Amino acid sequence: MSLLKEKTILITGGGSGVGRAAAVACAREGARVAVVDLDADHSEETVHLAQAAGGEASFIQADVTQANQMKAAVQKTVETYGRLDCAFNNAGVVIDEAVKMADYSEDAWDTTIGVNLKGVWLGMKYQIPAMLEYGGGAIVNHASVMGMLAGCCRAYVASKHGVIGLTKAGALQYASQGIRINAVCPGGIETPMMDSLPSDERERITSMHPIGRLATAEEIPRRSCGLVRTELPTCAEVS
Repeated sequence: MSLLKEKTILITGGGSGVGRAAAVACAREGARVAVVDLDADHSEETVHLAQAAGGEASFIQADVTQANQMKAAVQKTVETYGRLDCAFNNAGVVIDEAVKMADYSEDAWDTTIGVNLKGVWLGMKYQIPAMLEYGGGAIVNHASVMGMLAGCCRAYVASKHGVIGLTKAGALQYASQGIRINAVCPGGIETPMMDSLPSDERERITSMHPIGRLATAEEIPRRSCGLVRTELPTCAEVS
């Protein structure tokens, strides 16, 4: 029996890329999926794909950088499905990362940190109390290999290092209360975000991978077993 059967999972950035792949994968395992994103058109497509895969799914429009909208998204998920068991804080952006640090704009910095780091914190801020209502749950935050290394990226690297630190701190704090919190740290992935990079930067990133290619979005949720293994104890390790 699938560990996700009749579990409710909230996925931010579910309109495309890894978020969409995770939504479909979870739905295939019988989960009830709340797709949280700003992009209504692409998110509705994700909902249809998840439903076609055999699960329940619905779209909730929200900006992950806005506390009131993230609080409302969690509340709507609980109202719709009765509880919240899992969350995948996946929403992220990359902006002008080919620009040198001294030339990087404050607006780009604020947006990147806002979505990639504050968005994860706000997700956890409201997901954790909802999970505690039902005895615990599992949270996976989307970090990156750039959360452990430092490539050419600037704000992106800072935000993903922050996600790993936030994940470890949260995991330690809520382990005894039945909430397991981990981060997934993939390398380059074939997503619209990757497509937004200059071709030379994309080629440089691809060349860094020993297998000679980028990962597909579908490979990430398959390897992020923390999404489904809710019976495992909470740990601070980054997986």
